[in-house]
Amino acid sequence: MQTKISVSDPKIMVNLLGAKDEILRLIERTLASDVHVRGNEITITGDPAENATAERLFSELIELIEKGETLSVDSVRRTAQMLEDETSERPAEVLTLNILSRRGKTIRPKTLGQKRYVDAIDENTIVFGIGPAGTGKTYLAMAKAVQALTAKQINRIILTRPAVEAGERLGFLPGTLNEKIDPYLRPLYDALHDMLDPESIPRLMAAGTIEVAPLAYMRGRAQPLTAGVLTPDGWRQIGDLRVGDLVVGSDGLPTPVLGVYPQGRKQVYRVTTQDGASTLACGEHLWTVRTVDDRSHGRPWRVVQTEDMIGNLRRGSVHRYELPLVDAVEFVPQEVPLDAYALGLLLGDGCLTTTTTPAFATADAELAEALEAALPDIELRHKGGVDYTLRHVNGRRGGVIVRNPVTVALRELGLAGTRSTTKFVPRSYLMNSAEVRLAVLQGLLDSDGGPVTRSGRTCRIQYTTCSERLRDDVVFLVRSLGGVACWRRREAAGRTPGHANGRPVEYRNDAFVLDIRLPEGIVPFRLGRKREAYDVSGGGKPMRFVHEIEPMGETETVCIQVAAEDSLYVTDDLIVTHNTLNDAFIILDEAQNTTPEQMKMFLTRLGFGAKIVVTGDVTQVDLPGGTTSGLKVVREILQNVEDVHFAELSSADVVRHRLVAEIVDAYARYDAEQERASTQSVHAVPGRAASGGRSRQRR
Repeated sequence: MQTKISVSDPKIMVNLLGAKDEILRLIERTLASDVHVRGNEITITGDPAENATAERLFSELIELIEKGETLSVDSVRRTAQMLEDETSERPAEVLTLNILSRRGKTIRPKTLGQKRYVDAIDENTIVFGIGPAGTGKTYLAMAKAVQALTAKQINRIILTRPAVEAGERLGFLPGTLNEKIDPYLRPLYDALHDMLDPESIPRLMAAGTIEVAPLAYMRGRAQPLTAGVLTPDGWRQIGDLRVGDLVVGSDGLPTPVLGVYPQGRKQVYRVTTQDGASTLACGEHLWTVRTVDDRSHGRPWRVVQTEDMIGNLRRGSVHRYELPLVDAVEFVPQEVPLDAYALGLLLGDGCLTTTTTPAFATADAELAEALEAALPDIELRHKGGVDYTLRHVNGRRGGVIVRNPVTVALRELGLAGTRSTTKFVPRSYLMNSAEVRLAVLQGLLDSDGGPVTRSGRTCRIQYTTCSERLRDDVVFLVRSLGGVACWRRREAAGRTPGHANGRPVEYRNDAFVLDIRLPEGIVPFRLGRKREAYDVSGGGKPMRFVHEIEPMGETETVCIQVAAEDSLYVTDDLIVTHNTLNDAFIILDEAQNTTPEQMKMFLTRLGFGAKIVVTGDVTQVDLPGGTTSGLKVVREILQNVEDVHFAELSSADVVRHRLVAEIVDAYARYDAEQERASTQSVHAVPGRAASGGRSRQRR
């Protein structure tokens, strides 16, 4: 039977035949039918079934050419193999799935296995690409990562390898640690240069958009065991946290701890902000930041490491890295013995010695009325000038002695006997609902604070106290409500004396002056005249910037993973930080050289909006003898987990020299024969031992 195919476009026919008819000769060797070409017509002679196969092959090859593909011997061979295997996917669809195009070079899958691997990356959050060398596991994964970055589906690419040779063998190489490790990571750098403009790569790496590092660096995102972490019940050391414990997220709400990972001794740095807040973290610890350019161009927050910011904290006189602020924190609400606003007023202008009836001093009748309204069974008796006493409504001379409820509450709170230098905010008010904390702060600001107005500028708030403890408590109240507060000391020595009742009064104690900014929507004053002045100018926007990073030596460290959508949690001085990787495309190459512990650590770094691709060849494990490969173990653990896919690539997917596939197959056959021979030898030994035993018995 004869079948004829006409090709109208001469260019297609030229491509179909190949240089010196090499493709035509390959087709003739591949097909059982006879193939003859004359002009623009192809004649196929053979059995009907064989002709149908030949016609389908030519149809697929012509479609490949029409879609812009230049035929090669390799692509023809793969097309014929797919048709022979009767795959569900058409060769023309498989071989024209473009991922990236740069400078005339297009990256696309070249085999059916590669196509299914690429599809799995699109459809799953975690994909394991397992197969021999040369199957394009890492290269295609990196192409998908660059594609996702270009399309702004993610904002960061992280490429890592388990540097198993970063021990003694690597230690003998000259140069710095980075210079020692770079050759091991060179394949990743080379692939990047194929897919991106080489000039842009240093800039992207400096900005933290692309990170290339050994796997050991991935696990080092840690804080010292003694670092504080805020929880709904107050502060706890990070080293005391366990999986399931609740910590405070960036939204001020509780979020559970998903993982706790000891990191051993590491170099740590003190990260200090411009408002005086500070915490300790290692060089690889992660920070969500935003630069002035990011903010002005409407770009999203980025993630950088501590060491990325060192030596790069300012652009001129402007701080470079802004940190996010926590929203108003919601602690577990609890009952308090004294109205929160009244407590703030008394801490500011009250006499709490309790040796006499509690008193209050103010020149604002509005504050006296508000205090009286907030204290049941209490009336403010005006003594003269600015002085008031807080009397029980039923307390009269000659009558029944009635305990003053304010005195009772002050003793219960531990405030009885405190003076201007020793006052503080009790813990039951500090670790309470946002409403309670704001009421305390309003009372303090109405009595000892006020708006600072300047023409043409927004209004900040200033507060003054002589008590160090009260200073720290006010700073905590402000920060826990989403604001910023910094302070300075005004020394008593050398200050011009004040005046009282027409005579000079020397300052006996240093004063602490706090400058405060609160977020929009939080009203800092209840006193009418202060609130009006504040509202006229507006409170501006609180902002926190990284001010200084300094080394603090080595210490034991740990890292945690939290369930919050942005992976952020609140550490010392209400600084917002995190350890996991959100909106990132993470590739772990040579994963057969991970231990099971390293594999678990790596996979649990997965953040929201992130994707992980793990590649490796289980036949080329370089781990020390007796160590199990994490890539072998993880298949048993995660095989049936939804959104996790294991893509198996074989010698048929090798896209290097054709001999590579044959070499892979030859080694596979050799290994199988060795295993079979070893099994037969083990089964034969017991029989020989038994025969020897019977002979000895006869002798």
